[in-house]
Amino acid sequence: MSRTPAVVRSLRAGPAGRVVPPGVRAHGSSVPVACLVVFALVWSVLAIAPSYRADWFLENLLTFVVVPLAVVTFRRFRFSDQAYVQVTIFLLLHTIGSHYTYSEVPIGNWARDAFGLARNHYDRFVHFAFGLLMLRPTRELIVRRPRAMGRWTLAFISIAATSFWSLLYEIVEWSVASIADPAAGTAYLGTQGDVWDAQKDMALAGAGAILAAIIDARQARR
Repeated sequence: MSRTPAVVRSLRAGPAGRVVPPGVRAHGSSVPVACLVVFALVWSVLAIAPSYRADWFLENLLTFVVVPLAVVTFRRFRFSDQAYVQVTIFLLLHTIGSHYTYSEVPIGNWARDAFGLARNHYDRFVHFAFGLLMLRPTRELIVRRPRAMGRWTLAFISIAATSFWSLLYEIVEWSVASIADPAAGTAYLGTQGDVWDAQKDMALAGAGAILAAIIDARQARR
């Protein structure tokens, strides 16, 4: 059955005509609430007795800002359900890293010993996951009319914006570590003796964003 343009417009509008991103139902979607509940439960459990409380606090500074901001602005701007799921997965990975400190996450230690690696690579994995998982939420946040752009232009802007968030995080990380106490600052940076740690982290985030853009492009063609 064909739908009239007015009906289509009404399906894509929320309360008071607010436009809803593709993938979000205007009313009744429980995905954002479910994501918030899952994250809150895991975060609360892992906030109990972290390995290094000072480092845990530094790692959660952005969490303390971003999560409440997303809740407060929920009625004005909603991401797609897929974006909420991807953000939640990334936040869970980050929460695990903040509990143990990134350089001491058990699964990273296991991989180091099992494969004869020189370091715990959990932080590298999370930086790659940042680019892979955060490209879609970033695109929905900064690009309000994606169909008005060319495919390559949209991909470039999305990758560049995601890479910028990675760069900004490295700058914030360095700034916070420089004014924190030495022990917490060292654990927070998690360089593990690698002088090129920040550059490698940003490169991995960029690679993850490129892969996410390729996956999105293939999905769009289908």
